[in-house]
Amino acid sequence: MLISDFVKKRKYLFWSTKNYDGLSKEAVVEAILNYGDMNDVRELISLLGMQDTAKIFHKQTNRPRINYRPEVKNYFELYFKKYA
Repeated sequence: MLISDFVKKRKYLFWSTKNYDGLSKEAVVEAILNYGDMNDVRELISLLGMQDTAKIFHKQTNRPRINYRPEVKNYFELYFKKYA
């Protein structure tokens, strides 16, 4: 499955765009971790791999401006620390 197919199944999580094919992996990871459910997260990880997903997350959370909600950031920091 391609990342664009994954996104098209979840259009409700990407309300700010209609360009589903043009979304970066970073934008997809951020939206799924912030707004998706655990089934979405599992499918994303199976698509991108645990290491790549964790790498993207850590890169995004080590910037001055973070778009993750505090509870989501905390949860996935612990999750990736354990599993990645």
